[in-house]
Amino acid sequence: MTDIILIILSLTVLALAFAVAVLVKQKNIFEPNSENKKSNNKSKATSSSTQILVDTSAIIDGRIADIVKTGFVPGKLLVPRFVLAELQNIADSEESMRRSRGRRGLEMLNLIRENKAVELDIIEEDPADVKEVDHKLVYLAREYGTNILTTDYNLNRVATIEQVKVLNINELANSIKAVVIPGEEMRVRVVQKGKEKNQGLAYLEDGTMIVVENGDKLIGKEISVEVTRIFQTVAGKMIFAVEHGQSRKPQTQATRKPSPRPSPRKK
Repeated sequence: MTDIILIILSLTVLALAFAVAVLVKQKNIFEPNSENKKSNNKSKATSSSTQILVDTSAIIDGRIADIVKTGFVPGKLLVPRFVLAELQNIADSEESMRRSRGRRGLEMLNLIRENKAVELDIIEEDPADVKEVDHKLVYLAREYGTNILTTDYNLNRVATIEQVKVLNINELANSIKAVVIPGEEMRVRVVQKGKEKNQGLAYLEDGTMIVVENGDKLIGKEISVEVTRIFQTVAGKMIFAVEHGQSRKPQTQATRKPSPRPSPRKK
């Protein structure tokens, strides 16, 4: 009797051990280890971080082709089908200026596609329940975990509110403009009058405006100027300068002549 009980207990233990082994094996299959999870998450993050959604304004702007050519845009550019459709509508516009901008945008896309340094993909995702193009881009950026490339101020604001990172070409252009300091000398050509009286306007190669005091009489001339101050605006920098050697003379205080003393009265 004792032998039978021992045999039954042994079989029971073996059955339990087999069941535990099967459960552990299934758990390993359906739940990969932490190292695999980290590797998958890392690869996913890497792939999404190298993808950039492109807005219509950035394509029409035209500078994107030159930026891509320099190699400063790594990874893959994603152009949604609805952005391409908007670009085609602009290119088919009856207004000549708008039509030219749209056609330039299409030409920029062709130049980017020919560039081997970057990959350009047309994606078909179009959230039907979202109407505005800007909101569609923000929605897709959140879904893909990507950044948005644009020059549109309103899209920049909306994306910032939604905590989506924006790569603004205008901000990039402002950040790489030449740095000047008061007292620095440079050669410029005065091209037109300024808003205020006696002002002339000149421009650096990067488009930075230089306001030349008393420069309204120097239009068409290339002169040497000295920077007096720099003014930062939302649109960029404005540099104020005067013609070299014509800096403002310090104002001298007027000397007051002493009043004559009264002559003593005769007694």
